[in-house]
Amino acid sequence: MDRSNVQARGTRNVELLSDDAYAIRLLEPALYNEDLAPVPAQKRRWGAFEIFNVWTNDVQSLAGYTLAASLFITAGISGWYVFAAIVLAGAVIMFLVNLSGRPSVHYGVPYAVMARTQMGVIGARFPAILRGIVGMFWYGAQTYFASTAVALAINAVVTTAPTGTFLGMNLVDWVSYVIVAVVQVALFVRGIDWIARFLNFAGPAVYVVMVLLLIAIWTQAGGELLSGVGTLFEGGKTGGAAVAAFFGVTGTMIAYFAAVVVNFGDFARFTKSLRHMRRGNFYGLPVSLAFFTFLSLFITAGAYIVYQDGQGDPLTNPADIVGQVGSPALTVIAAITFFLATVGINLVANFIPPAYDLANLVPARISFRTGGYITAAIGFVIGALWVAVIGEMGLPKFVDTLGAILAPLYGILVTDYYILRKRRLDLQHMYSTSPDGIYWFTRGWNTRALQAGGLAATFSIAAVWVPALADLGGYAWLIGAVLGGLFHWIAMRNHVIVTTGNEH
Repeated sequence: MDRSNVQARGTRNVELLSDDAYAIRLLEPALYNEDLAPVPAQKRRWGAFEIFNVWTNDVQSLAGYTLAASLFITAGISGWYVFAAIVLAGAVIMFLVNLSGRPSVHYGVPYAVMARTQMGVIGARFPAILRGIVGMFWYGAQTYFASTAVALAINAVVTTAPTGTFLGMNLVDWVSYVIVAVVQVALFVRGIDWIARFLNFAGPAVYVVMVLLLIAIWTQAGGELLSGVGTLFEGGKTGGAAVAAFFGVTGTMIAYFAAVVVNFGDFARFTKSLRHMRRGNFYGLPVSLAFFTFLSLFITAGAYIVYQDGQGDPLTNPADIVGQVGSPALTVIAAITFFLATVGINLVANFIPPAYDLANLVPARISFRTGGYITAAIGFVIGALWVAVIGEMGLPKFVDTLGAILAPLYGILVTDYYILRKRRLDLQHMYSTSPDGIYWFTRGWNTRALQAGGLAATFSIAAVWVPALADLGGYAWLIGAVLGGLFHWIAMRNHVIVTTGNEH
């Protein structure tokens, strides 16, 4: 076919490469831009260490620590049981992302493109933008938490703190918030490979600081720390209530990772092989999460014993704990490190995915970078409202709500790819608006899948917000994922065309 004729029709040529190389394909601008194209084999540079650091930074963020500490306080069971529940969540998440990441490792496409195989090439814009909105909320929340670390460093050297507030934040808080917002956009402009190198530094650095913080607290607490860990967080729940609380903690931690679990393909597509992805997931999730939770448990308990003298509620933000240590040098170093870690994962987990999702809306007009700028603007407003409005619901409920919204998308992705399509997809049809395309469905929309996802989301969101279902709040993500997959299988079991191609 003559290349000039192809270009005259407004299509593009792109080489789609995997391990055995795809031929030149003709892709339509309505569904394609360079950021949504499959990643060629020679550009897949991520190994296990890069994937490990994606999870390490996600775990180590200030919001991650605050959530873990909040669960220690509110679960009503021993801190050791909460610790075990969080480690169990890490193992479950590893299993989940190994499933959701595999198709993107194979085909090299982001979640926004994978969703076309389930929702239709046009209908995929709805779940993608839904995922993008959730990402923006998380982006704003993490931006706020990162700003508390910057504020900690500023307050360590400023003798007189301002007193006036706006939306619950004083002048130092606002300056810190703006600094974080600007730094994140500057890092984003540098590109995904540069961000990966940034994470490779920030991840290990946070562990060094947390170990130093624990040593400082343990030195002051002495023998009280070990005994305090076993009794400080006891809440009196026994029997069935304790078991329910245990699995509720596991469910909430899974919900914390919900956004990344659904769109893990956005990162997996850059890995060299399935082996690298799985190894990175193992060390980055159950292993890293166990170590981080262990540190969080002892630091939270030690700070309560040493700095609060058993009075009030334990501190849940490590930035607040660092500020009580009494070492300006450690305060500044810790603040900078927590800031870097939180910013790093915020870019990877909550900035890049919405940028892809927005680019998927109108690929010919919205580039990945433009989508990032839109995400930054909306996230800035959300984060600015955290103290005065959003944070009032409490971090665990915030996490469960966002998880409940996204959960059905995961169930649909896994059920569609592994059960209905037998791991066989047609890459060319993912970018085709032809009515004969297997992912065209009805005018580009798979209404059956969308209805299945909407029905499942109704149940999972109700589990968080309906008082009569309060005991199910921690299970909202699991409920939504299972129901999403089940409803999708019921709706589509007789309406899926399985391609003849085999997965490599």
